Amino acid sequence: MSDIADPAVALLAELVSINSVNPSLVPGAPGEGQIGDAIAAHLRRIGMDVEIQVVAPNRPNVIGILEGRAAGPSLMFCGHTDTVGVDGMSQPFTPIVRDGRLYGRGAQDMKSGVAAMIDAARVVAAEGLPAGRLIVAAVMDEEYESLGADAVAARWTADAAVVTEPTDLQIAIAHKGFAWFEVETKGVAAHGSRPAEGRDAILRMGRVLTALEALGADLQRRPPHPLMGAPSLHASLIDGGRELSSYPDCCTLRYERRTVGGETDESVEQELARLLDDLRARDPEFAASSRRLFSRPSYEIDASHPLPQTLRRAAARGGNGAPLTSMTFWTDAAVLAAAGTPSVLFGPGGAGLHSVEEYVRIADVLACRDTLVTLVRDWSSQTRQGS
Repeated sequence: MSDIADPAVALLAELVSINSVNPSLVPGAPGEGQIGDAIAAHLRRIGMDVEIQVVAPNRPNVIGILEGRAAGPSLMFCGHTDTVGVDGMSQPFTPIVRDGRLYGRGAQDMKSGVAAMIDAARVVAAEGLPAGRLIVAAVMDEEYESLGADAVAARWTADAAVVTEPTDLQIAIAHKGFAWFEVETKGVAAHGSRPAEGRDAILRMGRVLTALEALGADLQRRPPHPLMGAPSLHASLIDGGRELSSYPDCCTLRYERRTVGGETDESVEQELARLLDDLRARDPEFAASSRRLFSRPSYEIDASHPLPQTLRRAAARGGNGAPLTSMTFWTDAAVLAAAGTPSVLFGPGGAGLHSVEEYVRIADVLACRDTLVTLVRDWSSQTRQGS
């Protein structure tokens, strides 16, 4: 029961109880306004200066700043406050503690990491930061377009950052990227009884799907990236047709392509262009167009960089081996790094990301918090000594 009363777990329970479903994913959802208010109040209570960065109506970033007693290196903790939807969940905003786990929407992804980094800041603020600056950034919209991370990166940078995504207390030095594409096939509308006059856009999309399936299998057979593994793709959304008795004149597919190091927006766009060109060569009447909707790059930091090495030593001092690894999912670390802040991922473990039963291991939340406290001390100390 002592773990449940810990300040980090109490904060986690408070955050899980707040509905912060991303309205870009679920129209009408409340977004991050209420959870932003709660985090801002908490950061002020623990002695941090707080800035509110309103990125969209009722969708703020909350940034806490703790200045050291002397000049020195800066460190950022970053985590997102939005979640995916809650369809199929019976009590998504009721934090339930059972068998050493805390259940609820966002418990693992990633309110546990947010609670751990904020409570680490509480410990550091109470003992005093000897030198440098600690920035705690609670950002909005990571589950959709990461507008929050873009806004933070445009305003704040640091010598290093830890994004507290769920990594099972491993240190992720890389992660995949992604690109979203839309493909539209054209047909000719006609009465269902007149096949000579109609051309079926949905059946023609079937050719695209077959080609994409073959491409996906080929991607999996390619030599994997040393850290990120093999690239992949999946069909996400499809829509077409007007009524049962008519030939459909249009069909639209949206699919996601997960990318690894060495792949670019241009390379995956050309991949799709070649696929469609091949289908046109087989059938001159095949009509299709495509466009890239949105993309984010993969990310990798060198394993020898002082950040992962210092974090690894900090974790080891708490009894955690913390191997260096890679994540399959995309994160805000890529945004921070692109703006000049080298970043790694380190956060608690659990299960059920984006599923109907989501939980985090309470012991991991506490271990993450304690490791981050040690990291702040060590990062400040080693950088001062080397300066």
